[in-house]
Amino acid sequence: MFSGSIPALVTPFAADGSFAEEAFRALVEWQIAEGSAGLVPVGTTGEAATLSYDEHFDVVRVCVDQAKGRVPILAGAGSNDTRVAIANVHAAKAAGADAALMVPPYYNRPSQEGIFRHFEAIAHATPLPIVLYNVPGRTVTDIQPAAMARIVQAFPDIFIGVKDATGSLGRVTEQRLGCGADFVQLSGNDETALAFNAMGGVGCISVTANVAPRLCADFQAAWAAGDFAKARALHDKLYPLHIAMFTDASPGPVKYALGKIKPDWPLHLRLPMTEAGEGARAAIDAAMKTAGIGS
Repeated sequence: MFSGSIPALVTPFAADGSFAEEAFRALVEWQIAEGSAGLVPVGTTGEAATLSYDEHFDVVRVCVDQAKGRVPILAGAGSNDTRVAIANVHAAKAAGADAALMVPPYYNRPSQEGIFRHFEAIAHATPLPIVLYNVPGRTVTDIQPAAMARIVQAFPDIFIGVKDATGSLGRVTEQRLGCGADFVQLSGNDETALAFNAMGGVGCISVTANVAPRLCADFQAAWAAGDFAKARALHDKLYPLHIAMFTDASPGPVKYALGKIKPDWPLHLRLPMTEAGEGARAAIDAAMKTAGIGS
């Protein structure tokens, strides 16, 4: 269901902090037109942590409605409370999502057994396939390869893939050996997406694709077609932008960059997230010039 360039969408906010629905619809439409192979609303980049429950699934509904089945929708639905995570998956299904993206419980710091039991409970209750999201840099919880294999082997029709943001490329091989060749592995880090694909990945859930959707889509398409020289050239062109996206707290940099391309869109942030600082803006400006995008 998921492969290629899949942007982790920003959530546009008006100056008063409200969800800017029309700008979000325009973002979805632009992403599809530029070749994105799927969409992830209300993930980390979408500032899901600052959305209310109703806002969260309203964003998913709008994304589904605007996409109209042209690309699959992978909705952020994780929680550190197993009962809430289950409710979130049902809400994502009701909103029309094709699958749910689920982090392991954060802050609680469960053991590997606790992580397994969390996903076991979700598996018994979920109406959607699930893509695991392993990002220990944010959750302080790591789904280690043995635990991931245990989860997937127990429920192979439910846990269909992983967004791996561990930064450990060796895990792509470990996870393929433990979870099977059909288990979908998507990079959660743009800057290592080329190497991730070489290890066995099939795409990237991307921050940079918010800003450079066509280049990111072309990069993934070149790799899938076996044109590795073209893929590497596009990777090199995009690399400074990948790095610039995290020169300040995300999604400040990506909203700044997108604002340079779409200056009429309201792209405010909700506290505690703040606008990209001067140094980050300079890095983004230079990287966008290298990539040949923006003004």
